[in-house]
Amino acid sequence: MKALSITTSPKVDTVFSNYPDSVRDKMLFLRKLIIDTASENEDIDEIEETLKWGEPSFVTKHGSTLRMDWKQKSPEQYALYFQCTTRLVETFKMVFGKNFQYDGKRAIIFQLEDELPVEELKQCINATLTYHKVKCLPALGIR
Repeated sequence: MKALSITTSPKVDTVFSNYPDSVRDKMLFLRKLIIDTASENEDIDEIEETLKWGEPSFVTKHGSTLRMDWKQKSPEQYALYFQCTTRLVETFKMVFGKNFQYDGKRAIIFQLEDELPVEELKQCINATLTYHKVKCLPALGIR
C-alpha cells in the first residue's frame, strides 16, 4: 500500500465522538474502509476528511464527495450518501442489485445489525472517490 496523504478537519473527530456508543463503531468502520480503499488505489494520493452539511465527508481530486452519517430520526440505520446528480447509485443498483438497500439516487442505507458486504462496498467507495476518471466507463469500471 502506498502512502496516502490524509487531511482531517478537527471537527470530524467531534462528530464521531458524539455518535451514540451503539453506532460509533459502525461509523468508524466505514471511515476506515473509505480510507483503506483510497490507499489501495494508485490514482488517489490524497483525501480530505471534512464536514459537509455537518456530516463526515471525503473528497479526492478526481472524485465525487462521499458523505456518511447516522441520524437520530432513524436510529436503527446509518448511510453512505452520494451526489444525486451522478450515476453512482443507479450504477450500484445495476451492478449489485439487492446487496444493498438504497434511498433513491442519493444513498446506500445500512441497518445497525447488517453484516456489510465489504468487497462490494469497497467497489462503490472506489468508484465514488475516482468518479471523474471512471464516469465514462461502462458500469463506472466496476466488475
